[in-house]
Amino acid sequence: MSDVHYELFVRRKAGAQWVLEMATEVRTAALQNAEECLTSGRAVAVRVSKETLDRESGEYRSIAIFTKGMVDGGKPKKEVEDLDPLCVQPADLYTAHARDRIGRLLEGWLARHNATPFELLHRPDLVEKLEASGTDLQHALQKIAIPEAEARGMSVHELIRTFQGLVERSVANLMKAFKKGQLPDLDKEGFAKAATRLATDPDRAFLLGAGVAASIAPGVSWSDKIARLLDLADAAPTEPGPRALALHAIEQPLAEIIGSRAGMADLLGTANDLGSTLAAMTRLTGGAQVEALIRMQAQVRACMPELSGTAKRLSEWLSGDHFAPVRASIAKRVLAELNGVRRLKPTDAEAEIEFLRALAMSLTAAAGRILPPEDIQAAFTVRSKTLLNGEFIEALLGRDRSAREEVVILIRLAENVMGAVNKRQAARWLSANITALRFEKELRQGPDSPASKLAALAGLQKTVTRSGLVREDYEPLCNKLGELGSQVEIDSRLLAMLVRAPAPLAHRLALLVKLATGEAGPTGPVADRAKMEAFKLARDPAAREELAASPATMDLLRGLMQSAQAA
Repeated sequence: MSDVHYELFVRRKAGAQWVLEMATEVRTAALQNAEECLTSGRAVAVRVSKETLDRESGEYRSIAIFTKGMVDGGKPKKEVEDLDPLCVQPADLYTAHARDRIGRLLEGWLARHNATPFELLHRPDLVEKLEASGTDLQHALQKIAIPEAEARGMSVHELIRTFQGLVERSVANLMKAFKKGQLPDLDKEGFAKAATRLATDPDRAFLLGAGVAASIAPGVSWSDKIARLLDLADAAPTEPGPRALALHAIEQPLAEIIGSRAGMADLLGTANDLGSTLAAMTRLTGGAQVEALIRMQAQVRACMPELSGTAKRLSEWLSGDHFAPVRASIAKRVLAELNGVRRLKPTDAEAEIEFLRALAMSLTAAAGRILPPEDIQAAFTVRSKTLLNGEFIEALLGRDRSAREEVVILIRLAENVMGAVNKRQAARWLSANITALRFEKELRQGPDSPASKLAALAGLQKTVTRSGLVREDYEPLCNKLGELGSQVEIDSRLLAMLVRAPAPLAHRLALLVKLATGEAGPTGPVADRAKMEAFKLARDPAAREELAASPATMDLLRGLMQSAQAA
Protein backbone atom coordinates (compact mmCIF):
# COMPACT_ATOMS: atom_id res chain seq x y z
CA MET A 1 0.00 0.00 0.00
CA SER A 2 1.24 3.53 -0.75
CA ASP A 3 -0.08 7.08 -0.28
CA VAL A 4 0.19 9.57 -3.13
CA HIS A 5 0.19 13.35 -3.18
CA TYR A 6 1.45 16.05 -5.55
CA GLU A 7 3.83 18.90 -4.74
CA LEU A 8 4.14 22.14 -6.72
CA PHE A 9 7.54 23.85 -6.66
CA VAL A 10 8.08 27.31 -8.16
CA ARG A 11 11.11 29.39 -9.10
CA ARG A 12 10.31 33.04 -8.40
CA LYS A 13 13.04 34.48 -10.63
CA ALA A 14 15.88 33.32 -12.85
CA GLY A 15 18.58 31.56 -10.86
CA ALA A 16 16.50 31.34 -7.66
CA GLN A 17 16.00 28.15 -5.67
CA TRP A 18 12.94 25.93 -6.03
CA VAL A 19 10.33 26.78 -3.38
CA LEU A 20 7.40 24.57 -2.35
CA GLU A 21 4.20 26.42 -3.32
CA MET A 22 1.57 23.83 -2.39
CA ALA A 23 0.91 20.14 -1.77
CA THR A 24 -2.34 18.44 -2.69
CA GLU A 25 -3.82 14.99 -3.29
CA VAL A 26 -5.56 16.24 -6.47
CA ARG A 27 -3.38 16.00 -9.56
CA THR A 28 -5.44 18.44 -11.65
CA ALA A 29 -5.33 21.05 -8.88
CA ALA A 30 -1.53 20.95 -8.81
CA LEU A 31 -1.28 21.23 -12.60
CA GLN A 32 -3.82 24.05 -12.75
CA ASN A 33 -2.04 26.05 -10.04
CA ALA A 34 1.26 25.52 -11.85
CA GLU A 35 -0.16 27.06 -15.03
CA GLU A 36 -1.69 29.95 -13.07
CA CYS A 37 1.65 30.71 -11.37
CA LEU A 38 3.26 31.11 -14.80
CA THR A 39 0.48 33.08 -16.49
CA SER A 40 0.11 35.47 -13.54
CA GLY A 41 3.85 36.16 -13.44
CA ARG A 42 4.32 34.84 -9.91
CA ALA A 43 7.01 32.42 -11.11
CA VAL A 44 9.38 31.98 -14.05
CA ALA A 45 9.35 28.19 -13.78
CA VAL A 46 7.17 25.49 -12.20
CA ARG A 47 7.61 21.82 -11.41
CA VAL A 48 4.96 19.33 -10.27
CA SER A 49 6.17 16.10 -8.71
CA LYS A 50 4.26 12.96 -7.77
CA GLU A 51 5.23 11.81 -4.27
CA THR A 52 4.49 8.17 -3.40
CA LEU A 53 4.91 6.97 0.18
CA ASP A 54 6.11 3.39 0.57
CA ARG A 55 4.63 2.24 3.86
CA GLU A 56 7.19 -0.52 4.30
CA SER A 57 10.28 1.69 3.99
CA GLY A 58 8.67 4.92 5.13
CA GLU A 59 10.33 6.81 2.26
CA TYR A 60 8.86 8.88 -0.54
CA ARG A 61 9.56 8.17 -4.19
CA SER A 62 9.48 11.37 -6.24
CA ILE A 63 8.72 11.58 -9.98
CA ALA A 64 8.49 14.89 -11.87
CA ILE A 65 5.30 14.81 -13.97
CA PHE A 66 5.23 18.42 -15.23
CA THR A 67 7.84 21.14 -15.76
CA LYS A 68 7.50 24.43 -17.60
CA GLY A 69 9.35 27.73 -17.87
CA MET A 70 13.00 28.40 -17.01
CA VAL A 71 13.44 25.02 -15.36
CA ASP A 72 17.19 24.97 -15.93
CA GLY A 73 17.62 28.11 -13.86
CA GLY A 74 19.31 30.16 -16.54
CA LYS A 75 21.75 32.90 -15.72
CA PRO A 76 20.19 35.65 -13.65
CA LYS A 77 20.74 39.05 -15.17
CA LYS A 78 22.34 41.69 -13.06
CA GLU A 79 19.74 44.22 -12.15
CA VAL A 80 20.11 47.66 -10.71
CA GLU A 81 19.20 47.46 -7.06
CA ASP A 82 16.10 49.37 -6.09
CA LEU A 83 15.61 49.40 -2.35
CA ASP A 84 12.42 51.45 -2.49
CA PRO A 85 9.22 49.48 -1.83
CA LEU A 86 6.87 48.89 -4.71
CA CYS A 87 4.37 51.46 -3.36
CA VAL A 88 5.57 54.53 -1.43
CA GLN A 89 2.58 56.89 -1.57
CA PRO A 90 -1.15 56.25 -0.92
CA ALA A 91 -1.85 57.12 -4.57
CA ASP A 92 0.33 54.16 -5.63
CA LEU A 93 -2.21 51.75 -4.14
CA TYR A 94 -4.84 52.91 -6.64
CA THR A 95 -2.93 51.82 -9.76
CA ALA A 96 -4.10 48.76 -11.70
CA HIS A 97 -0.99 46.77 -10.75
CA ALA A 98 -1.40 47.52 -7.05
CA ARG A 99 -5.12 46.68 -7.09
CA ASP A 100 -4.33 43.36 -8.74
CA ARG A 101 -1.81 42.58 -6.00
CA ILE A 102 -4.29 43.59 -3.29
CA GLY A 103 -6.90 41.31 -4.88
CA ARG A 104 -4.56 38.31 -4.69
CA LEU A 105 -3.37 39.04 -1.14
CA LEU A 106 -6.88 39.54 0.24
CA GLU A 107 -8.74 37.19 -2.12
CA GLY A 108 -10.52 35.25 0.62
CA TRP A 109 -11.53 38.30 2.65
CA LEU A 110 -12.83 40.16 -0.41
CA ALA A 111 -14.83 37.12 -1.53
CA ARG A 112 -16.48 36.84 1.90
CA HIS A 113 -17.54 40.49 1.70
CA ASN A 114 -18.53 40.35 -1.98
CA ALA A 115 -16.20 43.26 -2.79
CA THR A 116 -13.42 44.19 -5.20
CA PRO A 117 -10.04 45.83 -4.44
CA PHE A 118 -11.43 49.03 -5.99
CA GLU A 119 -14.25 49.05 -3.46
CA LEU A 120 -11.91 48.37 -0.56
CA LEU A 121 -9.80 51.39 -1.50
CA HIS A 122 -12.84 53.69 -1.79
CA ARG A 123 -15.29 52.53 0.90
CA PRO A 124 -14.75 53.57 4.55
CA ASP A 125 -17.09 50.83 5.82
CA LEU A 126 -14.97 48.10 4.17
CA VAL A 127 -11.76 49.58 5.56
CA GLU A 128 -13.22 49.52 9.07
CA LYS A 129 -14.24 45.87 8.64
CA LEU A 130 -10.76 44.93 7.44
CA GLU A 131 -9.09 46.66 10.38
CA ALA A 132 -11.51 44.97 12.77
CA SER A 133 -10.84 41.51 11.29
CA GLY A 134 -7.57 41.30 13.20
CA THR A 135 -5.23 38.99 11.32
CA ASP A 136 -6.32 39.31 7.66
CA LEU A 137 -4.48 42.58 7.04
CA GLN A 138 -1.42 41.46 9.00
CA HIS A 139 -1.18 38.21 7.03
CA ALA A 140 -1.49 40.13 3.76
CA LEU A 141 1.37 42.42 4.74
CA GLN A 142 3.52 39.44 5.66
CA LYS A 143 2.79 37.67 2.37
CA ILE A 144 3.90 40.71 0.36
CA ALA A 145 6.83 41.66 2.59
CA ILE A 146 8.62 38.28 2.61
CA PRO A 147 9.20 37.93 -1.18
CA GLU A 148 9.87 41.68 -1.53
CA ALA A 149 12.49 41.52 1.20
CA GLU A 150 14.19 38.57 -0.48
CA ALA A 151 14.17 40.28 -3.89
CA ARG A 152 15.49 43.61 -2.58
CA GLY A 153 17.83 42.37 0.15
CA MET A 154 15.94 44.13 2.92
CA SER A 155 14.72 43.12 6.36
CA VAL A 156 11.24 41.62 6.47
CA HIS A 157 10.32 43.59 9.58
CA GLU A 158 11.54 46.81 7.99
CA LEU A 159 9.34 46.26 4.95
CA ILE A 160 6.33 45.32 7.08
CA ARG A 161 6.71 48.61 9.02
CA THR A 162 6.97 50.50 5.72
CA PHE A 163 3.84 48.89 4.32
CA GLN A 164 1.97 49.39 7.60
CA GLY A 165 2.77 53.08 7.46
CA LEU A 166 1.56 53.25 3.86
CA VAL A 167 -1.70 51.52 4.78
CA GLU A 168 -2.26 53.81 7.76
CA ARG A 169 -1.74 56.95 5.63
CA SER A 170 -4.11 55.62 2.95
CA VAL A 171 -6.80 54.80 5.51
CA ALA A 172 -6.37 58.19 7.14
CA ASN A 173 -6.85 59.98 3.81
CA LEU A 174 -10.03 58.01 3.07
CA MET A 175 -11.52 58.52 6.53
CA LYS A 176 -10.64 62.23 6.49
CA ALA A 177 -12.47 62.74 3.20
CA PHE A 178 -15.43 60.74 4.55
CA LYS A 179 -15.70 62.75 7.80
CA LYS A 180 -15.49 66.04 5.89
CA GLY A 181 -18.34 64.93 3.63
CA GLN A 182 -16.22 65.14 0.49
CA LEU A 183 -17.25 61.72 -0.86
CA PRO A 184 -20.14 62.21 -3.30
CA ASP A 185 -23.51 60.50 -2.92
CA LEU A 186 -24.38 59.63 -6.50
CA ASP A 187 -27.87 58.43 -5.62
CA LYS A 188 -28.75 61.91 -4.34
CA GLU A 189 -26.63 64.18 -6.53
CA GLY A 190 -26.75 62.21 -9.77
CA PHE A 191 -23.80 60.69 -11.58
CA ALA A 192 -23.64 63.19 -14.44
CA LYS A 193 -23.84 66.19 -12.12
CA ALA A 194 -21.18 64.78 -9.75
CA ALA A 195 -18.79 63.97 -12.61
CA THR A 196 -19.21 67.47 -14.07
CA ARG A 197 -18.64 69.08 -10.66
CA LEU A 198 -15.51 67.05 -9.94
CA ALA A 199 -14.00 67.31 -13.43
CA THR A 200 -11.56 70.04 -12.36
CA ASP A 201 -10.87 68.79 -8.81
CA PRO A 202 -7.26 67.60 -8.23
CA ASP A 203 -8.62 64.46 -6.49
CA ARG A 204 -11.41 63.88 -9.04
CA ALA A 205 -10.51 60.22 -9.78
CA PHE A 206 -10.43 59.30 -6.08
CA LEU A 207 -13.59 61.19 -5.14
CA LEU A 208 -15.70 59.98 -8.06
CA GLY A 209 -14.37 56.45 -7.52
CA ALA A 210 -15.61 56.62 -3.93
CA GLY A 211 -19.04 57.65 -5.19
CA VAL A 212 -19.11 54.74 -7.65
CA ALA A 213 -18.02 52.28 -4.94
CA ALA A 214 -20.77 53.50 -2.60
CA SER A 215 -23.36 53.28 -5.37
CA ILE A 216 -22.68 49.60 -6.15
CA ALA A 217 -22.24 48.57 -2.50
CA PRO A 218 -25.88 47.44 -2.05
CA GLY A 219 -25.48 44.92 -4.89
CA VAL A 220 -26.21 41.44 -3.53
CA SER A 221 -24.40 39.62 -6.36
CA TRP A 222 -21.68 40.31 -8.88
CA SER A 223 -24.27 40.50 -11.65
CA ASP A 224 -26.24 43.03 -9.63
CA LYS A 225 -23.12 45.17 -9.19
CA ILE A 226 -22.41 45.04 -12.93
CA ALA A 227 -26.01 46.15 -13.60
CA ARG A 228 -25.54 49.10 -11.23
CA LEU A 229 -22.31 50.05 -13.00
CA LEU A 230 -24.09 49.95 -16.36
CA ASP A 231 -26.87 52.13 -14.92
CA LEU A 232 -24.18 54.67 -14.02
CA ALA A 233 -22.68 54.36 -17.51
CA ASP A 234 -26.09 55.09 -19.04
CA ALA A 235 -26.31 58.20 -16.83
CA ALA A 236 -22.80 59.46 -17.63
CA PRO A 237 -22.48 63.10 -18.79
CA THR A 238 -22.23 63.88 -22.50
CA GLU A 239 -19.45 66.49 -22.30
CA PRO A 240 -16.12 64.90 -23.38
CA GLY A 241 -14.07 65.74 -20.26
CA PRO A 242 -16.58 64.75 -17.55
CA ARG A 243 -17.71 61.73 -19.62
CA ALA A 244 -14.16 60.37 -19.88
CA LEU A 245 -13.74 60.80 -16.11
CA ALA A 246 -17.07 59.07 -15.41
CA LEU A 247 -16.44 56.07 -17.67
CA HIS A 248 -12.92 55.65 -16.29
CA ALA A 249 -14.31 55.48 -12.75
CA ILE A 250 -16.77 52.79 -13.89
CA GLU A 251 -14.38 50.62 -15.90
CA GLN A 252 -12.00 50.00 -12.98
CA PRO A 253 -14.43 48.01 -10.76
CA LEU A 254 -16.07 46.55 -13.88
CA ALA A 255 -12.74 45.12 -15.06
CA GLU A 256 -12.08 43.65 -11.61
CA ILE A 257 -15.46 41.93 -11.42
CA ILE A 258 -15.30 40.63 -15.01
CA GLY A 259 -11.71 39.47 -14.52
CA SER A 260 -12.64 37.17 -11.64
CA ARG A 261 -14.04 33.67 -12.16
CA ALA A 262 -16.82 34.23 -9.66
CA GLY A 263 -17.91 37.50 -11.27
CA MET A 264 -17.93 36.11 -14.80
CA ALA A 265 -19.72 32.92 -13.76
CA ASP A 266 -22.42 34.93 -11.96
CA LEU A 267 -22.88 37.21 -14.97
CA LEU A 268 -23.11 34.41 -17.54
CA GLY A 269 -24.60 31.63 -15.40
CA THR A 270 -22.02 29.06 -16.59
CA ALA A 271 -20.14 28.36 -13.37
CA ASN A 272 -19.50 24.65 -14.01
CA ASP A 273 -18.99 24.72 -17.78
CA LEU A 274 -15.71 26.22 -18.97
CA GLY A 275 -16.52 25.71 -22.65
CA SER A 276 -19.78 27.64 -22.46
CA THR A 277 -18.12 30.29 -20.29
CA LEU A 278 -15.36 30.95 -22.84
CA ALA A 279 -17.89 30.92 -25.68
CA ALA A 280 -20.06 33.47 -23.89
CA MET A 281 -17.01 35.61 -23.03
CA THR A 282 -15.99 35.59 -26.68
CA ARG A 283 -19.49 36.63 -27.75
CA LEU A 284 -19.49 39.27 -25.02
CA THR A 285 -16.47 41.05 -26.51
CA GLY A 286 -16.41 39.91 -30.14
CA GLY A 287 -18.74 42.61 -31.42
CA ALA A 288 -20.16 42.63 -34.95
CA GLN A 289 -17.54 40.20 -36.30
CA VAL A 290 -18.57 37.35 -34.01
CA GLU A 291 -22.28 38.07 -34.43
CA ALA A 292 -21.88 37.88 -38.22
CA LEU A 293 -20.05 34.57 -37.89
CA ILE A 294 -22.83 33.19 -35.67
CA ARG A 295 -25.41 34.06 -38.32
CA MET A 296 -23.39 32.39 -41.11
CA GLN A 297 -22.04 29.27 -39.36
CA ALA A 298 -24.50 26.84 -37.78
CA GLN A 299 -21.68 25.03 -35.93
CA VAL A 300 -20.61 28.27 -34.26
CA ARG A 301 -24.22 29.21 -33.54
CA ALA A 302 -24.78 25.89 -31.75
CA CYS A 303 -21.88 26.55 -29.36
CA MET A 304 -22.42 30.24 -28.61
CA PRO A 305 -24.83 30.82 -25.69
CA GLU A 306 -27.43 33.54 -26.02
CA LEU A 307 -26.69 36.62 -23.94
CA SER A 308 -29.55 38.12 -21.97
CA GLY A 309 -30.20 40.64 -19.27
CA THR A 310 -27.11 42.29 -17.81
CA ALA A 311 -24.74 40.30 -20.03
CA LYS A 312 -26.50 41.59 -23.17
CA ARG A 313 -26.33 45.17 -21.87
CA LEU A 314 -22.63 44.80 -21.20
CA SER A 315 -22.08 43.31 -24.66
CA GLU A 316 -23.68 46.37 -26.24
CA TRP A 317 -21.31 48.64 -24.33
CA LEU A 318 -18.27 46.53 -25.19
CA SER A 319 -19.16 46.49 -28.89
CA GLY A 320 -18.21 50.17 -29.01
CA ASP A 321 -14.97 51.93 -28.17
CA HIS A 322 -15.63 52.18 -24.44
CA PHE A 323 -14.21 50.06 -21.59
CA ALA A 324 -11.03 48.88 -23.33
CA PRO A 325 -9.57 47.67 -19.99
CA VAL A 326 -12.66 45.47 -19.51
CA ARG A 327 -12.14 43.86 -22.91
CA ALA A 328 -8.47 43.39 -22.04
CA SER A 329 -9.44 41.74 -18.75
CA ILE A 330 -11.73 39.29 -20.55
CA ALA A 331 -9.09 38.57 -23.19
CA LYS A 332 -6.53 37.86 -20.49
CA ARG A 333 -8.92 35.39 -18.86
CA VAL A 334 -9.67 33.64 -22.19
CA LEU A 335 -5.97 33.24 -22.95
CA ALA A 336 -5.21 31.98 -19.44
CA GLU A 337 -7.95 29.33 -19.65
CA LEU A 338 -6.95 28.19 -23.15
CA ASN A 339 -3.36 27.82 -21.98
CA GLY A 340 -4.49 25.98 -18.86
CA VAL A 341 -5.31 22.32 -18.26
CA ARG A 342 -9.04 22.51 -17.40
CA ARG A 343 -11.27 20.60 -19.83
CA LEU A 344 -13.82 22.66 -21.75
CA LYS A 345 -16.36 19.82 -21.59
CA PRO A 346 -15.18 17.26 -19.01
CA THR A 347 -18.02 14.82 -19.70
CA ASP A 348 -18.24 15.14 -23.50
CA ALA A 349 -15.02 14.87 -25.52
CA GLU A 350 -16.77 15.32 -28.90
CA ALA A 351 -18.48 18.50 -27.69
CA GLU A 352 -15.10 19.77 -26.50
CA ILE A 353 -13.75 19.54 -30.05
CA GLU A 354 -16.79 21.38 -31.42
CA PHE A 355 -16.49 24.15 -28.83
CA LEU A 356 -12.77 24.50 -29.46
CA ARG A 357 -13.42 24.85 -33.20
CA ALA A 358 -16.14 27.46 -32.60
CA LEU A 359 -13.87 29.41 -30.25
CA ALA A 360 -11.00 29.33 -32.75
CA MET A 361 -13.23 30.61 -35.56
CA SER A 362 -14.79 33.32 -33.38
CA LEU A 363 -11.55 34.60 -31.88
CA THR A 364 -9.91 34.61 -35.30
CA ALA A 365 -12.84 36.60 -36.70
CA ALA A 366 -12.40 39.17 -33.91
CA ALA A 367 -8.58 39.09 -34.03
CA GLY A 368 -7.10 42.50 -33.40
CA ARG A 369 -10.13 43.68 -31.46
CA ILE A 370 -9.62 41.70 -28.28
CA LEU A 371 -6.49 39.60 -28.91
CA PRO A 372 -3.50 39.68 -31.30
CA PRO A 373 -3.65 36.93 -33.96
CA GLU A 374 -0.33 35.42 -32.86
CA ASP A 375 -1.56 35.07 -29.26
CA ILE A 376 -4.70 33.30 -30.48
CA GLN A 377 -2.70 30.85 -32.58
CA ALA A 378 -0.26 30.15 -29.73
CA ALA A 379 -3.09 29.53 -27.25
CA PHE A 380 -4.90 27.08 -29.52
CA THR A 381 -1.64 25.28 -30.25
CA VAL A 382 -1.15 24.76 -26.52
CA ARG A 383 -4.78 23.70 -26.06
CA SER A 384 -4.53 21.28 -29.02
CA LYS A 385 -1.78 19.42 -27.21
CA THR A 386 -4.21 18.50 -24.42
CA LEU A 387 -6.53 16.85 -26.98
CA LEU A 388 -3.86 14.37 -28.04
CA ASN A 389 -3.00 12.69 -24.75
CA GLY A 390 -4.12 9.14 -24.13
CA GLU A 391 -6.70 10.07 -21.51
CA PHE A 392 -8.58 12.41 -23.85
CA ILE A 393 -8.35 10.04 -26.82
CA GLU A 394 -9.80 7.24 -24.70
CA ALA A 395 -12.68 9.47 -23.62
CA LEU A 396 -13.23 10.58 -27.22
CA LEU A 397 -13.36 7.11 -28.75
CA GLY A 398 -15.32 5.45 -25.95
CA ARG A 399 -15.82 1.69 -25.88
CA ASP A 400 -18.80 0.89 -28.12
CA ARG A 401 -17.79 2.48 -31.43
CA SER A 402 -16.90 0.58 -34.57
CA ALA A 403 -13.38 0.82 -35.99
CA ARG A 404 -14.60 2.98 -38.85
CA GLU A 405 -16.40 5.36 -36.47
CA GLU A 406 -13.18 5.72 -34.49
CA VAL A 407 -11.26 6.62 -37.64
CA VAL A 408 -13.88 9.23 -38.58
CA ILE A 409 -13.63 10.80 -35.12
CA LEU A 410 -9.83 10.86 -35.23
CA ILE A 411 -9.92 12.56 -38.63
CA ARG A 412 -12.24 15.17 -37.12
CA LEU A 413 -9.74 15.62 -34.30
CA ALA A 414 -6.87 16.05 -36.78
CA GLU A 415 -8.86 18.75 -38.59
CA ASN A 416 -9.27 20.77 -35.40
CA VAL A 417 -5.83 20.69 -33.78
CA MET A 418 -3.30 23.42 -34.50
CA GLY A 419 0.49 23.36 -34.72
CA ALA A 420 2.81 21.20 -36.79
CA VAL A 421 3.79 19.00 -33.84
CA ASN A 422 0.14 18.43 -32.89
CA LYS A 423 -0.82 17.63 -36.48
CA ARG A 424 1.95 15.04 -36.61
CA GLN A 425 0.76 13.48 -33.34
CA ALA A 426 -2.82 13.34 -34.66
CA ALA A 427 -1.49 11.56 -37.77
CA ARG A 428 0.15 8.95 -35.53
CA TRP A 429 -3.14 8.24 -33.77
CA LEU A 430 -4.86 7.93 -37.17
CA SER A 431 -2.16 5.63 -38.51
CA ALA A 432 -2.42 3.36 -35.48
CA ASN A 433 -6.15 2.89 -36.08
CA ILE A 434 -6.13 2.65 -39.88
CA THR A 435 -3.33 0.08 -39.93
CA ALA A 436 -4.85 -1.95 -37.09
CA LEU A 437 -6.02 -5.49 -37.82
CA ARG A 438 -9.37 -4.66 -36.21
CA PHE A 439 -10.11 -2.00 -38.85
CA GLU A 440 -9.17 -4.31 -41.73
CA LYS A 441 -11.14 -7.24 -40.34
CA GLU A 442 -14.24 -5.18 -39.65
CA LEU A 443 -14.11 -3.65 -43.12
CA ARG A 444 -13.59 -6.86 -45.06
CA GLN A 445 -16.00 -9.01 -43.04
CA GLY A 446 -18.65 -6.39 -42.33
CA PRO A 447 -22.27 -6.73 -43.49
CA ASP A 448 -22.20 -3.77 -45.92
CA SER A 449 -22.10 -4.34 -49.65
CA PRO A 450 -18.72 -4.11 -51.45
CA ALA A 451 -19.84 -0.93 -53.22
CA SER A 452 -20.74 0.70 -49.88
CA LYS A 453 -17.38 -0.28 -48.38
CA LEU A 454 -15.47 1.17 -51.33
CA ALA A 455 -17.51 4.39 -51.17
CA ALA A 456 -16.78 4.66 -47.44
CA LEU A 457 -13.03 4.23 -48.06
CA ALA A 458 -13.18 6.91 -50.76
CA GLY A 459 -14.86 9.27 -48.30
CA LEU A 460 -12.20 8.57 -45.67
CA GLN A 461 -9.46 9.30 -48.19
CA LYS A 462 -10.98 12.66 -49.07
CA THR A 463 -11.43 13.75 -45.43
CA VAL A 464 -7.88 12.67 -44.53
CA THR A 465 -6.53 14.74 -47.41
CA ARG A 466 -8.54 17.78 -46.27
CA SER A 467 -7.68 17.39 -42.57
CA GLY A 468 -4.72 19.76 -42.69
CA LEU A 469 -2.04 17.08 -42.36
CA VAL A 470 1.14 17.52 -44.38
CA ARG A 471 1.61 15.35 -47.47
CA GLU A 472 4.22 13.19 -45.74
CA ASP A 473 1.61 12.23 -43.14
CA TYR A 474 -1.58 11.84 -45.14
CA GLU A 475 -0.20 10.04 -48.21
CA PRO A 476 0.70 6.81 -46.32
CA LEU A 477 -2.78 6.83 -44.77
CA CYS A 478 -4.44 7.25 -48.17
CA ASN A 479 -2.26 4.47 -49.60
CA LYS A 480 -3.31 2.15 -46.78
CA LEU A 481 -6.98 2.93 -47.41
CA GLY A 482 -6.39 2.20 -51.09
CA GLU A 483 -4.85 -1.15 -50.24
CA LEU A 484 -7.83 -2.04 -48.07
CA GLY A 485 -10.11 -1.11 -50.96
CA SER A 486 -8.16 -3.48 -53.20
CA GLN A 487 -8.65 -6.32 -50.71
CA VAL A 488 -12.39 -5.61 -50.53
CA GLU A 489 -12.64 -5.68 -54.32
CA ILE A 490 -10.63 -8.90 -54.60
CA ASP A 491 -12.75 -10.58 -51.92
CA SER A 492 -15.96 -9.69 -53.75
CA ARG A 493 -14.69 -9.75 -57.38
CA LEU A 494 -16.71 -6.57 -57.84
CA LEU A 495 -15.02 -5.41 -61.06
CA ALA A 496 -15.38 -8.79 -62.78
CA MET A 497 -19.06 -8.90 -61.88
CA LEU A 498 -19.55 -5.32 -63.04
CA VAL A 499 -17.90 -5.94 -66.43
CA ARG A 500 -20.05 -9.01 -67.06
CA ALA A 501 -23.26 -7.61 -65.62
CA PRO A 502 -26.34 -7.80 -67.90
CA ALA A 503 -26.68 -4.01 -67.83
CA PRO A 504 -26.37 -1.40 -70.61
CA LEU A 505 -22.78 -0.55 -71.56
CA ALA A 506 -23.23 3.10 -70.69
CA HIS A 507 -24.30 2.20 -67.18
CA ARG A 508 -21.37 -0.17 -66.62
CA LEU A 509 -18.85 2.34 -68.00
CA ALA A 510 -20.24 5.11 -65.81
CA LEU A 511 -19.73 3.00 -62.70
CA LEU A 512 -16.21 2.02 -63.79
CA VAL A 513 -15.28 5.66 -64.43
CA LYS A 514 -16.54 6.63 -60.96
CA LEU A 515 -14.33 3.91 -59.45
CA ALA A 516 -11.38 4.92 -61.64
CA THR A 517 -11.56 8.58 -60.62
CA GLY A 518 -11.85 7.92 -56.87
CA GLU A 519 -15.48 8.99 -56.66
CA ALA A 520 -17.08 5.61 -55.88
CA GLY A 521 -13.98 3.95 -54.45
CA PRO A 522 -10.53 4.79 -53.06
CA THR A 523 -7.66 5.78 -55.29
CA GLY A 524 -4.94 3.16 -55.68
CA PRO A 525 -5.14 -0.42 -56.98
CA VAL A 526 -8.95 -0.47 -57.31
CA ALA A 527 -8.97 2.76 -59.32
CA ASP A 528 -6.16 1.50 -61.56
CA ARG A 529 -7.95 -1.77 -62.29
CA ALA A 530 -11.27 0.01 -62.92
CA LYS A 531 -9.51 2.29 -65.39
CA MET A 532 -8.09 -0.69 -67.28
CA GLU A 533 -11.48 -2.42 -67.42
CA ALA A 534 -13.16 0.75 -68.65
CA PHE A 535 -10.68 1.14 -71.50
CA LYS A 536 -11.08 -2.56 -72.38
CA LEU A 537 -14.84 -2.18 -72.66
CA ALA A 538 -14.48 0.97 -74.74
CA ARG A 539 -12.09 -0.72 -77.20
CA ASP A 540 -14.40 -3.69 -77.72
CA PRO A 541 -15.61 -3.55 -81.36
CA ALA A 542 -19.06 -4.66 -80.25
CA ALA A 543 -19.33 -1.57 -78.08
CA ARG A 544 -18.59 1.08 -80.72
CA GLU A 545 -22.14 1.40 -81.99
CA GLU A 546 -23.56 1.66 -78.48
CA LEU A 547 -20.94 4.25 -77.47
CA ALA A 548 -21.64 6.32 -80.58
CA ALA A 549 -25.26 6.55 -79.50
CA SER A 550 -24.28 7.83 -75.98
CA PRO A 551 -22.42 11.20 -76.11
CA ALA A 552 -22.49 11.45 -72.30
CA THR A 553 -20.58 8.18 -71.94
CA MET A 554 -18.04 9.34 -74.53
CA ASP A 555 -17.49 12.52 -72.52
CA LEU A 556 -16.82 10.42 -69.40
CA LEU A 557 -14.25 8.35 -71.28
CA ARG A 558 -12.53 11.42 -72.69
CA GLY A 559 -12.27 12.87 -69.19
CA LEU A 560 -10.83 9.62 -67.90
CA MET A 561 -8.26 9.55 -70.70
CA GLN A 562 -7.22 13.14 -70.06
CA SER A 563 -6.76 12.48 -66.35
CA ALA A 564 -4.74 9.35 -67.15
CA GLN A 565 -2.49 11.30 -69.52
CA ALA A 566 -2.03 14.07 -66.97
CA ALA A 567 -1.07 11.53 -64.32
